[in-house]
Amino acid sequence: MNWLTNVVRPKIRNMLRRETPENLWIKCPDSGQLVFYKDVEANQFVIPGSNYHMRMGAVARLKSMFDNETWYDIALPEVAPDPLKFRDEKKYVDRIKDARARTNLNDAIKVGFGKLEGAGVVIAVQDFDFMGGSLGMAAGEAIVRGLELAVEKKVPFIVFAASGGARMQEGILSLMQMPRTTVAVQMLREARQPYIVVLTNPTTGGVTASYAMLGDVHIAEPGALIGFAGARVIEQTIREKLPEGFQRAEYLKEHGMVDMVVHRHDLRATLARLCRLLTRSPAPETAARAVAEAEIAIQIAAPEPAPAAPQA
Repeated sequence: MNWLTNVVRPKIRNMLRRETPENLWIKCPDSGQLVFYKDVEANQFVIPGSNYHMRMGAVARLKSMFDNETWYDIALPEVAPDPLKFRDEKKYVDRIKDARARTNLNDAIKVGFGKLEGAGVVIAVQDFDFMGGSLGMAAGEAIVRGLELAVEKKVPFIVFAASGGARMQEGILSLMQMPRTTVAVQMLREARQPYIVVLTNPTTGGVTASYAMLGDVHIAEPGALIGFAGARVIEQTIREKLPEGFQRAEYLKEHGMVDMVVHRHDLRATLARLCRLLTRSPAPETAARAVAEAEIAIQIAAPEPAPAAPQA
């Protein structure tokens, strides 16, 4: 054993080694550009040079939407943690624990209630980092509870969809969330409240086949992958080459599947404007101006006080 090489030098290396965060730099999937993580985070997770829209976590998304980055977290119903006692390479309960530890979320969907440019709104965000944003019983309960709350509060409901589809570890119980969420959407429609869907990258599978395509207005982020089955599966089935950009947001807009493609920086203002239009509410500045004009009109119309009688 060489004491100098095996003991002393490793200790020196350990003293000089600096811990570097794994996410210090981000590589743009589109251009290959390396970008400082803090710059991307400050830019709402949009790569500054290429405008590539990275995935955005549930908490960051809610912060970017609600006024003053404040909202009320909605308590969601508890569900059976592993109804089928499912196991593949590892136990399903262990996968859930790992996902919760990594994302600090209870499940794939987080629901909040707050103000969007002064108007009440319920927002549900699907986080792809939690088991691919898969739709299970907990996620289905979150969507249903969010829609019920929007009916109770008489406010619009906005959902940010990001999913790989139904959660296979819950089998038929996961697939049952598709009709359940569809019924809840119909409840909101009967209450005559707006339902707006924002399709982010990616939105596929059973989520696309249910609540993600039932909105009054469908907005997509630039470059988002949106579809039911994968492009390769479709090509193998129909034995034809698919068009360039198939299942991307811009292609779907051209073919009438989504209403608009909106850059993330413009998304908050667009959603607020749509909520005002669909609820026939005035813009904040218009309402404030109307109040000020009414106060001035009242002051003008008020009679002047009579002069005081002279003292004897």
